[in-house]
Amino acid sequence: MDKILKVKSISIWIFLIPFISINTCLLLILEFQWIFPNQEDIIHNTFPYFDGGASISRTVRPYPSWLIFKPAMFLTSFLLIKYWYLNRDIIIRLNKDHKNLKKIIFFGVGSAIALTVHSIFLGIKFDNDLYKLFRRVIMLSFILFEVAAQAYLVATFYSFKDKINKYINKNVLKIKLLLVSLLIIVAIICVPIISWPGDKFKFLKHLLEWDYFLGVITFYLLTFFMWKKKIN
Repeated sequence: MDKILKVKSISIWIFLIPFISINTCLLLILEFQWIFPNQEDIIHNTFPYFDGGASISRTVRPYPSWLIFKPAMFLTSFLLIKYWYLNRDIIIRLNKDHKNLKKIIFFGVGSAIALTVHSIFLGIKFDNDLYKLFRRVIMLSFILFEVAAQAYLVATFYSFKDKINKYINKNVLKIKLLLVSLLIIVAIICVPIISWPGDKFKFLKHLLEWDYFLGVITFYLLTFFMWKKKIN
């Protein structure tokens, strides 16, 4: 199936582009401080995946980091939309009336739109509580929509696992199921922490942000390994 090969190809880029762009921004702000015109933007001696020393937005927001981050997110959003529509086409070949089809497209495309909107407004500062709330809602919408789309997709393919046995690695599909389940559990547990006002739990919030981001994009890395290389 040509659609499967396209999904396999796109999925690796959906993992690599955000991973490389965000960590490049982190490397720049830690090790190449001289390229930042505003020295207040500089971050020192942190590895936020472990110590939560800085948020993702704090890392990618300053100039020139956003010159890397924003185009990367726009490209990722475009690839995400293609990814979800290609998966829809694969599911239609298996069961054109599957109950999850519309949900997968709604949440998948919705997550891509939310990522685009978040990227557009990143770095734009307004001292307005309503604007700050809007940015939080958009970021939260991206996370919820993305995880929901992933959950519906995994559940759908799991229901087809015998039909698509010759196309996939079942063990990787099981790992994807475990990953999505973990993302949902962590999200439910951590909502009170993330929504807590002020700087309380700041480092824990940042650590969760980086590691959760890694978990979300790892879903696409697993997609690459789930589909077999040669499909007759």
